[in-house]
Amino acid sequence: MLQELLAAAAATGGAGVVYVASAARVVKQYERGVVFRLGRLAGQTRGPGFTMVVPFVDRLHKVNMQIITLPVPAQEGITRDNVTVRVDAVVYFKVVDAANALVRVEDYRFAVSQMAQTSLRSIIGKSDLDDLLSDREKLNQGLELMIDSPAVGWGVQIDRVEIKDVSLPDTMKRSMARQAEADRERRARVINADAELQASKVLAEAAREMSETPAALQLRLLQTVVAVAAEKNSTLVLPFPVELLRFLEKAQEHPVER
Repeated sequence: MLQELLAAAAATGGAGVVYVASAARVVKQYERGVVFRLGRLAGQTRGPGFTMVVPFVDRLHKVNMQIITLPVPAQEGITRDNVTVRVDAVVYFKVVDAANALVRVEDYRFAVSQMAQTSLRSIIGKSDLDDLLSDREKLNQGLELMIDSPAVGWGVQIDRVEIKDVSLPDTMKRSMARQAEADRERRARVINADAELQASKVLAEAAREMSETPAALQLRLLQTVVAVAAEKNSTLVLPFPVELLRFLEKAQEHPVER
């Protein structure tokens, strides 16, 4: 009789151990557990740590609550100013409601990916090429808002959206390079013209000063000769006074009669 009781107790204990082993679950710190009992959502979301479910009746689904990095494949489109571009992006999002992420949408990762691709093509069509190249922060905010609006009902929160790269056709790259080169040349010409204008004003002021003191022109001539001679040149060039040429020209027109 005692042996039968011991055997029954051992069998009961073994069954209890098997039950606990099949019912025990462990949810990690970055996960949340959602229990479906006979196909229906049962109770609250299970937090991290040890938890129990009813074997063969409950099913525990673990949902990752970490921030997920989702690359958006490059999308080709035509901008508002009729330029064909290829734009790729990256989406950072996380699950904030584990139950809705499983119940409201079949695959929240796939849903966010498709919504991101559609929104990116829409942004390309609404933007100019200059906005895609220089005003990305504003486009990132608009893209984030377009993705986040439907994702709220899925228990998903969009943390950030970034446009990674904008690929242009080779012809457009060459056109932009020519435009940049022409703009730099224009600015160089404007700077040279401004320098010439300033130099002409200074020279005119110097000419007025020298006209009041004729000896200053001779001193300037001697300074120029000294500067040229200091370079150890074999040839020395001296300016010829224009007044002397005019004097000789007048002398030829009116020869002196003997």
